[in-house]
Amino acid sequence: MPQSDDHRLVALEARLEREDPRFTRAMRSGRPTRPREYRRTGAWWGLALGVAVLGSGIALAEGLLIAGGLVLVGMAAQLADPDPSRMTHRRFGRR
Repeated sequence: MPQSDDHRLVALEARLEREDPRFTRAMRSGRPTRPREYRRTGAWWGLALGVAVLGSGIALAEGLLIAGGLVLVGMAAQLADPDPSRMTHRRFGRR
């Protein structure tokens, strides 16, 4: 492998270690885990909490709880989106 390719691989490994240390540790041990962008446990907990707050707001007829529950459900649904290409930030007018 040419020297430039070795340098790129080392840079890629360092960036991956910085971004997702849990994934790189698991790969080194031979027991791979999901990369960070595919772990959605927090999103599911947020969705459950949002639905609980929304339900209690409806039961108690409290507008603030209903609004808070809707906001939490919306945020968690955005995090649980399975399409990672939607997570990239794009400038207006460009595709």
